[in-house]
Amino acid sequence: MPPPPALVRRLGLGDAVFIGLGSMIGAGVFSVFAPAAAAAGAGLLVGLAIAAGVAFCNATASAQLAAAYPTSGGTYAYGRAELGPWWGFLAGWCFVIGKLASCAAMALTFAAYAAPAGWERPVAIAAVVGLVAVNYFGVTRTAQLTRVIVVVVLLSLAVVVAAGVAAGASPDGVGGAAASTGGGYGILQSAGLLFFAFAGYARIATMGEEVRDPARTIPRAIVLALIVAVIVYAIVAVTVLAVLGPGGTADSTAPLADAAAASGWGWTQPVVRGGAAAASLGALLALIAGVGRTTLAMAREDDLPRFLAAVHPRYRVPHRAELAIGAVVIAIVAVADLRGAIGFSSFGVLIYYFIANAAAFRQRPGARRYPRALQLVGMLGCTVLVITLPIAAVIIGTGVVLVGVAYRLARLRILRARPR
Repeated sequence: MPPPPALVRRLGLGDAVFIGLGSMIGAGVFSVFAPAAAAAGAGLLVGLAIAAGVAFCNATASAQLAAAYPTSGGTYAYGRAELGPWWGFLAGWCFVIGKLASCAAMALTFAAYAAPAGWERPVAIAAVVGLVAVNYFGVTRTAQLTRVIVVVVLLSLAVVVAAGVAAGASPDGVGGAAASTGGGYGILQSAGLLFFAFAGYARIATMGEEVRDPARTIPRAIVLALIVAVIVYAIVAVTVLAVLGPGGTADSTAPLADAAAASGWGWTQPVVRGGAAAASLGALLALIAGVGRTTLAMAREDDLPRFLAAVHPRYRVPHRAELAIGAVVIAIVAVADLRGAIGFSSFGVLIYYFIANAAAFRQRPGARRYPRALQLVGMLGCTVLVITLPIAAVIIGTGVVLVGVAYRLARLRILRARPR
């Protein structure tokens, strides 16, 4: 029998960097500053620095692992190889459930900016359907559309910064960063929420079977995408705080649009809202692709139903996995709350990166690219940020992890009972 169809290496360095940027400079930059300011006030800038530092540790761990294991699945595959099947399963499960919440958050953010009042959920569902279709027809289409979206988003963020400067931004809103309104705990909670925005580089690693020269391309793309995203987030955060102040940022439902409106330039509102809508679509597009590849890897190992391991013979994408993801995200969008989705997503992704750091720590000297100290800092950072997330996110996240453990135990029992 001929071998089943497989994924194809079609993506270069530029494609990989843009896919990472499409995930990081996505709807997070338009949605995460308000809850972060509510937790920490102007101290969100300190939280941003902490989140970026933890993200750097995680990114270097992912880059080191991706060079050694250039396959689909990201930390699911790395955890299995370095720590064992259970650790790999926990990483994959946390990634999938966390990023399904992220998909819902991105779809809802798109609708909040693009839909007329009362039509938010139908428009969010339509966005999910449309982007599942784009991913279905091949990864090169995903990469091409992501490039366009990232350029549109960067231009809209440039408008926000220029409008903020024209509005006479005051340093008073930024100067109180050291004295957070929420204290040290508030700063750490803001860092956990802001980490939601930096986790997009995982999408590069999860697509390891579709990148050319992956041992060289993936590590470079991960670090480049993260550096650009950190710079962009820092500039935008300072601008928004300087214009709106900590209280205004926390109270705003659309802080970037409000910061731009303070300039008096009437034309900025549709530009910023269009950028936010495009950013949401870019993040959602990359998320669907990344979750689909992790689902594919888990199904190949019987950690999810084998039915989901199929690759389309023509388009060479995990089509069944992506259709299933689309169906689940639509169900979440029908009932989800945006801020709750952000906290829950951060919980799952921080556990995922804890396992990534642990797996990188275990690698032998010949596979090492970065010092083990970075992985220790990464594990500690992930642990601290998880326990300081909003309590509801921690409780729900813990419950969903336990459901995953019960599911795998039951599945292993069924597989062992099958006749050989």
